[in-house]
Amino acid sequence: MFFYLQVVVGYFLVPSESTPVSLSRSKRSFHEPEGYWSKKLTWKTEWVKIWKTEKKLIWKQEWKKRQVPAWKEIQVPIWKEIQVPDWKVISKPIWKETQVPAWKEIQVPDWKEVKVPAWKEIQVPDWKEIQVPDWKEIQVPAWKQIWVPVWKEIQVPAWKEIQVPDWKKSYQPEWVKEGIHGEHYLGKDDHGSEYTAHDIWKKKLIWKPVWKKVWKTEKKQIWIPKKKMEWKSEWKQIWKTEKKQIWRTEKKQIWRTEKVQIWIPKKEQIWRTEKKQIWVPKKELVWKQEKVQIWRTEKIQKWVTEKKEIWKDEYKQIWVPVWKSIEVPAWKKISKPVWEKVWVKVHKHHGWD
Repeated sequence: MFFYLQVVVGYFLVPSESTPVSLSRSKRSFHEPEGYWSKKLTWKTEWVKIWKTEKKLIWKQEWKKRQVPAWKEIQVPIWKEIQVPDWKVISKPIWKETQVPAWKEIQVPDWKEVKVPAWKEIQVPDWKEIQVPDWKEIQVPAWKQIWVPVWKEIQVPAWKEIQVPDWKKSYQPEWVKEGIHGEHYLGKDDHGSEYTAHDIWKKKLIWKPVWKKVWKTEKKQIWIPKKKMEWKSEWKQIWKTEKKQIWRTEKKQIWRTEKVQIWIPKKEQIWRTEKKQIWVPKKELVWKQEKVQIWRTEKIQKWVTEKKEIWKDEYKQIWVPVWKSIEVPAWKKISKPVWEKVWVKVHKHHGWD
């Protein structure tokens, strides 16, 4: 508004650019109006669009962290008693009938003991590979929500200096003709006659206004890009540890049957002359060793599932009110000067050419 007032003050002091046309000495018609075109300063009302700042209540999304209880299944080891087979050597008494020698001088057969090979089945321990269940920790992929900062380009208002045209008024000297009314004495000739003249012209120095175009600096509102940091939700892959059941190989003791070669005594009858040995039966108590199968108790490790109470982080979405400054359009009434072209009449002076 201050700029328009300066322009108005300058324009009030400006006379017409068009210099009044000097009266021509040629005769004009009676009905033809005399005058010249001039400029007239008027004020024109306009509505201009402006931007004003207002505050708007918006709701901003935020996350609130809290701890909530949860149950987590874990594997704990326990010992379980099982019965496994085993062998125990025991001695038990038995009655064995033996022959005791007695001598008789006769021709009697005799027995000669020789060793002959034979096969005997025995139980020998062996190891057998079996598959037993076990737990192995493995890494499995999972997704976790994270917030990462990103830059967003926005437009912000700024001021730019520009050059706009303007008009500056100056004055320059100029000689014009001006009519002098009445009768004027010019002098005498050689015969003494006087010379007079009516309505003569004379030169007059005037200052003529001149408008010169100049450039002045003004501020213009522009929009420049600016980066604003925002938070963007992303999912990131993480690895978590879980237990997977696997089968591992273990050795278990078993008993298998094998044949071994042994030598057993065998009696072969011969005849010789000597004292005959006779055998009388006799019972003798002996201890015989035998292997009997027994069951012994062993402990094996097993994994059972138990529930353990843990605390985990949970995010709750909340909305908080915030004030945001926004630019809204508005209309402003202004008055701007306008130059109009008008016709200025000039009164005719009688007696002039």
